[in-house]
Amino acid sequence: MNNTMIVIAVFFGAAILVAIMVAIWALVRVRRTNDLRSKFGPEYGRVSRVEGDPRQAEKVLYERQKRVEKLDIRPLTERQRAEFADSWEHLQARFVDDPATAVTGADSLVQDVMNTRGYPVVDFEQRVADVSVDHPAVVQNYRIAHDLALRHERDGLPIEKLREAMIHYRALFADLLYDGGLDPVRNVIPEREQRLRRAG
Repeated sequence: MNNTMIVIAVFFGAAILVAIMVAIWALVRVRRTNDLRSKFGPEYGRVSRVEGDPRQAEKVLYERQKRVEKLDIRPLTERQRAEFADSWEHLQARFVDDPATAVTGADSLVQDVMNTRGYPVVDFEQRVADVSVDHPAVVQNYRIAHDLALRHERDGLPIEKLREAMIHYRALFADLLYDGGLDPVRNVIPEREQRLRRAG
């Protein structure tokens, strides 16, 4: 009788231990899902649709996060920020006379900013994956702008579509420039102009 009671106690103890482990595992999964959803925002949904399986999507996003953590991503200095902002202003002005060249220049300028900040810029898909970790709210802008630029190279696009590409590039550019895009690009002005405005 004593042995039977011991076996039953061990069985129930093991069952309770397994239930606790399953509950902890489920809690960790829910927390990880919530963290990834919160961090990646719309990108979480996009990757889930592409992968067709939420677990696989989470694995992809988690791997992106781990990859970017190993990179030496750094903020721009004030001088770099001012120089890039000035370059953007020149591109926008050029759009009036030569929209196609301005769009090509916007793509290059975005890559220059990414490179300066420490993102590898070898291939577009990898750039998008990397930038989605720290700039998930605007990564779709990058996809749309890049797609419009490629379509223009291939088939030519009307000026409205090129303007749309510039707007999408500008959203990503501002986010990269300010590491969060809190200020619109038009407010990004060289330091000397800022000093003049403060003095005036």
